[in-house]
Amino acid sequence: MGLLTQLATLPLTPVRGVVWVLERVVETAENEYYDPAPVERELARLEQALLAGDIDEETFDRREDELLDRLDEIRAHAQGIDT
Repeated sequence: MGLLTQLATLPLTPVRGVVWVLERVVETAENEYYDPAPVERELARLEQALLAGDIDEETFDRREDELLDRLDEIRAHAQGIDT
């Protein structure tokens, strides 16, 4: 039965390979999307820009809120909580 099953499903082998590759691509994209390091670096850059006078307090507050919301989303995902 094993040989017959292998022969019968042989035409599907390329499809399984494509599915595997797509699963790895999605996994990698999710890992990058949910990585907190870039958001934390952007928060540091934002604070430097405020201290250097490159941006005003209102711009800082608005952008900081966006980044902190993003960090909350990342942390919720890491804990398995849907946002």
